[in-house]
Amino acid sequence: HDPFLMKDMDKAVDRLNMAMGAKEKILVYGDYDVDGTTAVSLVYKYLRNYYSHIEYYIPTRDEEGYGISIKSIDYAASIGVKLIIVLDCGIKAIDEIHYAKEKGIDFIICDHHVPDDVLPEAYAILNPKMEGNTYPYPHLCGCGVGFKFMQAFAKSNGLTNQNELYSLLDLVAVSIAADIVPMTGENRIMTYHGLKRLNSNPNLGLKSIIKICNLANREITISDVIFKIGPRINASGRMQSGMEAVDLLTTKDLNEAY
Repeated sequence: HDPFLMKDMDKAVDRLNMAMGAKEKILVYGDYDVDGTTAVSLVYKYLRNYYSHIEYYIPTRDEEGYGISIKSIDYAASIGVKLIIVLDCGIKAIDEIHYAKEKGIDFIICDHHVPDDVLPEAYAILNPKMEGNTYPYPHLCGCGVGFKFMQAFAKSNGLTNQNELYSLLDLVAVSIAADIVPMTGENRIMTYHGLKRLNSNPNLGLKSIIKICNLANREITISDVIFKIGPRINASGRMQSGMEAVDLLTTKDLNEAY
């Protein structure tokens, strides 16, 4: 579907373009599970091709807990971040986003969880489950919403190299499978192409997991993603730090990934 059918998509793309034009520091923030870490990896990897004032942040499960933490906003303010793109969480972070706004930090929320009646004061909220949304498919995962955002960004800037975008669909497929969202409609299409990618030319981090799981010489299925690949990505956020999962999925060095 056309990504601009999603409510606030034009506002989100305008704010991202504005940040890049003004050379503002951007922080890509996400939950520590598979959906969050793949979403952060996807957005960071894509934008890194065009912009260097960007970094990522995954909160710690024990210290900061789920969602947007005050600690992360203080960190963002301390390094001069003006825009935070948050993925797979944020739709309920009323107080935290108000606190960030007071510090001069804007938020673009990319979430897929059901919103409450009161919404945070974000610059833009991308969520296919939002009331009044005209997007035809409501069941995207967080990584899927991030993908649609990057698709819209590419469209608005005339970036016609589709392969650059579609090469990230392996991350979307892993996320869709691990987050157990419905395998219908657009999710089914993205998973079909993502699985093809996973079997032919996967992300270096995923390639390393595939090797460790002894899946290298056979066709990888959705079951493999759910029971073998997904849990290994999840383990990072559960046992140590979800940042390591993003380090893995964004590295350009196969030895480092392994």
